[in-house]
Amino acid sequence: MIGNQLALIKREFWEHRSIYVTPLAIASIVTLGTLAMLMFAGGFAKELDIAIFGATNIAGDTERQAALTGFFVGTSGVFLLAATVLTVFYSLDCLYTERKDKSILFWRSMPVTDAEAVISKLATAIVIIPTVTVVVIIATHLVNLAVTSIWFSVKGADAGHLIWGSVPLLDNWLAALIVTLASAIWMSPFVGWLLFVSAFTKRSPFLMAFMPLVLIPILEFIFLRSSFFADAVFSRKGMIPLFRGMDIEAFFDKETLHLSEEAVSLLAFLDVGRFLTSPSMWGGVVVCAVFVTAAIYVRRYRDES
Repeated sequence: MIGNQLALIKREFWEHRSIYVTPLAIASIVTLGTLAMLMFAGGFAKELDIAIFGATNIAGDTERQAALTGFFVGTSGVFLLAATVLTVFYSLDCLYTERKDKSILFWRSMPVTDAEAVISKLATAIVIIPTVTVVVIIATHLVNLAVTSIWFSVKGADAGHLIWGSVPLLDNWLAALIVTLASAIWMSPFVGWLLFVSAFTKRSPFLMAFMPLVLIPILEFIFLRSSFFADAVFSRKGMIPLFRGMDIEAFFDKETLHLSEEAVSLLAFLDVGRFLTSPSMWGGVVVCAVFVTAAIYVRRYRDES
């Protein structure tokens, strides 16, 4: 079973290169953006000297950590958005394409069950794509920090003190991994639905997947005067029980106006226990399992000959 799953996941990498090409493309854009920003800043020599002096002699370690955390969060957000779009298109394409090009006939001749094939695609969407995204995020952070360090050193600043002495690497990377995987699990009902549509529809999987999500809320409002379905579907992303509340007023120390150490730790704002014990999370997993089971059934009994 495990050996088959590893082989099937390798197959997904072979057939869907966008799994790693997309985050690598985003990484290139982010790195080029950082280089462009540094080149632009180099044209303001006087202001740059003042900024470096302030960062070195006035700002504390916590303030520098907050600045670097903001940079990390901003760049990570671009990757997470790209991973979301990639997951949608991958989930809609993975089962539909193998029927369209008849490659499913070849894979059915292999000693792999329909359940193993569909579960490997679910694992790719919920585990592999987020993991690859986080790995590329980490690599991008390291490359951008190295480039920024070289630039600061050329300008005469102490990059070891300004950058590496305050950079919250482990905190940011662990937070990125937790948020990415938790978001994938939280949105698993949608992944299951997309896989079912991919296995079932004969044409236009994107239209067939999203048309019911638009029509059902409209019909529900017209005939029932309610928005239960719309609230359950479109509000789910903002309901993820992972983040603790953030008190903006407590973000700064009232006497010194300096940042508190807890305020710049991303892990301090995550509540993994509440997420893992959330009935909504487990309810979503059950819904995902129902759709995946339906996708397995459709793949097994549909005649592709």
